Amino acid sequence: MTERRPPADQAGQADQADPVRPANPRDQAGPVSGEGQAGPAGPADQADQAGPGDRAADHAGPAGPGYPEIPADDLYLFNEGTQYQLYQHLGAHPVYAGEDRRLSGTRFAVWAPNARYVSVIGDWNGWDRGALPLAARGASGVWEGFAAGVGPGAHYKYHVSSRYRGYRVDKADPLAFHAETPPHQASVVWDLDYTWGDGSWMAGRGARQALGAPISIYEAHLGSWRRVPEEGNRSLSYREAAPLLADHVTRMGFTHVELMPVMEHPFYGSWGYQVTGFFAPTSRYGTPQDLMYLIDYLHQRGIGVILDWVPSHFPTDEHGLAFFDGTHLFEHADPRKGFQPDWGSLIFNYGRSEVRSFLISSARFWCDRYHADGLRLDAVASMLYLDYSRQAGQWLPNVHGGRENLEAIAFLRELNAAVYRDFPDVQTVAEESTAWPMVSRPLYLGGLGFGFKWDMGWMHDTLSYLAKDPIHRRFHQNQLTFRGIYAWTENFVLPLSHDEVVYGKGSLLAKMPGDRWQRFANLRLLFAWMFAQPGKKLLFMGGELAQEREWDHESSLDWHLQHDPDHAGVGRWLEDLNRLYRERPAMHQLDCAAAGFAWIDGSDAEHSVLAFARHGEAGTAPLVAVFNFTPMPRTNYRIGVPGGGFWREALNSDARHYGGGGMGNLGGLEASPLPLHGRTHSLSLTLPPLAALFFENRDAVAPPLT
Repeated sequence: MTERRPPADQAGQADQADPVRPANPRDQAGPVSGEGQAGPAGPADQADQAGPGDRAADHAGPAGPGYPEIPADDLYLFNEGTQYQLYQHLGAHPVYAGEDRRLSGTRFAVWAPNARYVSVIGDWNGWDRGALPLAARGASGVWEGFAAGVGPGAHYKYHVSSRYRGYRVDKADPLAFHAETPPHQASVVWDLDYTWGDGSWMAGRGARQALGAPISIYEAHLGSWRRVPEEGNRSLSYREAAPLLADHVTRMGFTHVELMPVMEHPFYGSWGYQVTGFFAPTSRYGTPQDLMYLIDYLHQRGIGVILDWVPSHFPTDEHGLAFFDGTHLFEHADPRKGFQPDWGSLIFNYGRSEVRSFLISSARFWCDRYHADGLRLDAVASMLYLDYSRQAGQWLPNVHGGRENLEAIAFLRELNAAVYRDFPDVQTVAEESTAWPMVSRPLYLGGLGFGFKWDMGWMHDTLSYLAKDPIHRRFHQNQLTFRGIYAWTENFVLPLSHDEVVYGKGSLLAKMPGDRWQRFANLRLLFAWMFAQPGKKLLFMGGELAQEREWDHESSLDWHLQHDPDHAGVGRWLEDLNRLYRERPAMHQLDCAAAGFAWIDGSDAEHSVLAFARHGEAGTAPLVAVFNFTPMPRTNYRIGVPGGGFWREALNSDARHYGGGGMGNLGGLEASPLPLHGRTHSLSLTLPPLAALFFENRDAVAPPLT
């Protein structure tokens, strides 16, 4: 994950005075940039005397007879780190009475163990820091109270006065369900009532997301996918996007949508990867129910939804988690473990029980209340390595002297165990960019327990190869064949993600060499290579349009390109690749098993031609894929095939329908009984320039697995 970063600002500064009524606490706290330095440095080990207007920690709670307190057992589990439904207890919860659900008020609860005084300030009490003090719940560190008559729509923050250094601050609720639209920073009391209509999808989604299912993911950034130029270039709302996104994804043939983080974030330019609201969808596009509607709508159209989720770091904005109660509560105190230099953000303290409870509850929350079908964890490598992006002397080794973050490893294993136990039909996906072993292997085998891992090596090698002038590709064919060494060590997703089309990298089309015709042919080759390879697929929005400029989060995709024949041809090619991938078992059933792939010839580097077969389970027909990575057409090019009979040319990227030159094999060929490449039969092919061919033979079936 790479992010755009704003200028740094100071955060978490201690006040000298103790004002009771700030002018506008909703907006007073720190920068909205998502960047900057951490809170006041140094160990929080010197307690101050209570200042004017503050109360002791055992202050009696507000009047609210009969309001439901958090059960003591749940507080115990929270402190133990095993309360994974924290969203049912902390935060702001409207309380209703009677069959008519008459509003009684709202119960507030927040974790601030090093506070000497906590109060709720809001638009109903004039943001008065003394109007609604909370009561400490024993030694749990949780402060709780009730506000009669306050209900959904009310804006609020917590005023936290620390026991240390006179620090006091107004904080957004870490477990808020809704928030003001940035740059405003207050939390909003909200309920999550919604009537779902996706029962059919939920009942059958396990089969749609199994290792042997076709999974083709369309990665989208809601803020820039499609905008409304007639209305100030605004983004679509969740509800506006629902039918348009569903129609587009269905037409293109993708099975899933992956949404870049929709959790609340102060700085739009972080693309959502600098999260302050781990339980609140961003209000930029609507309410929580509006996001539920979007997911529900996609489900009813047969489309799965994966949410990007970021437990790797969080921003330093003063109203967020940073230096929450005058101590490094959520983050490590030592910047060698607690500060992420790449993104100017803070790193969670995974060794703290309450922090693990908070994060695992967040993951569970999106699966539970928003029906997410999967969570893609960003920047997992930055969690696993203590020396990630650090020079010697800038990091602390673990207890064994190594560079592995043992606390983060334990957290990830605990997270995956909890998610798969409660939601066995979802998938977790790791964006892990190193060779860390067994990321997507079960816990009982010593793995991290993820369902899938992004294959970043495949992406880098493939793009590097295709960026080369074809005359030089014969010297680099190993970049395409090397994956065979490790392809089944993990359950892989092959990503062509947003990170590859920003910061001067250019669009996928712009990476391709040659004249205009060759660039489009190379792009069709890239997509064919991805779909032919074993592994699930992911494409960032705009790839289907053959976008010419790199992604800009401030503007819409270039939808007008659909009317250009060359760009439209790429879109039709992707539609047919998706259809072939979904409908042919050989293309997906054994994506994660070595038996699903067999080289025919990966050694013809001189001609830059590669051929291999894809197999499904016993009784299914194989497919053969052949690639010519040069602009030279080749005739009478013979390859071995797994069986005799007629081999139909199922797809040809050089077809005029896709913008190609129309060279091919007249719909297919009869295999000759001439052994080649270890097969009993062979085909004499015409290979179009810069083209991919797919052949199928319904009479040739896969043998039983041994």
